[in-house]
Amino acid sequence: MTTQTHALPARPTQTDIYLQVLSALILRDMRSRFGGSYWGYLAQMMWPVVHVIVIFGLMLHRGLDSPMGDSPLLFVATGAVPFLAFKYISREMLKGYNVHRSLTWFPQVKRVDTMAARALVEIVSSFMGIGVILAFLISFGVDPVPVDFTMALTGYVAAMAMGIAIGVVNIGIVAIFPFWAMIYMLITIILYMTSGVMFMACYMPEDIYTIMRWNPMVQIVEWVRLGYEPNLPIHIDYLYVCGWIFASLTIGFLMDRYVTAR
Repeated sequence: MTTQTHALPARPTQTDIYLQVLSALILRDMRSRFGGSYWGYLAQMMWPVVHVIVIFGLMLHRGLDSPMGDSPLLFVATGAVPFLAFKYISREMLKGYNVHRSLTWFPQVKRVDTMAARALVEIVSSFMGIGVILAFLISFGVDPVPVDFTMALTGYVAAMAMGIAIGVVNIGIVAIFPFWAMIYMLITIILYMTSGVMFMACYMPEDIYTIMRWNPMVQIVEWVRLGYEPNLPIHIDYLYVCGWIFASLTIGFLMDRYVTAR
């Protein structure tokens, strides 16, 4: 007579639990971000295109030529796309924390988990958005391939990294001051008007240009445009931009650890 032994199921490791929590948060993020429908995804993908069309239409209405190259569409896209990536990621990370705030009372869910989940969703959305923009430019006969692909790509990645870093800081601030979300919306409008999206900052008078370069988004927008026009009189302080990103991440995580820890 033989006896059968049944192996007990292996207990999930801490890594397994973390990945399960992260995947659940990502799915919840996608539903809250896009309304759980394909139309929500489509609206998200098309919004940068609408943004570029509106600015391009305003340039045509006023009879303005492109200050960079021969294509006004390409000029608008190289300024709007990196800034919108920064804006959406920093804003949506803040909104993502508000969506998941109640879940952080469970011991398995940490505030940093909500940050990581929303950051991953926004990174994927940003790359999908730039794919739609590229297809839109091609359909209008514009060559969207940069002269220096590495320069343009790293500039766009820097815009996303800045969005994540500022988003982490925003989460720390809004946990203390709930009205910060509304204040930040006003700040992004000011940044949009002053970051060289609709004009070339490098063509401003030297004294003004020196002041504008203290805004890291000015340099990130120029970083991307330098990939398309390497001969532009642009001077990018890469160490300054990276310093902003790492300093903001450090401040945000320190706030999460010591200031706003539950």
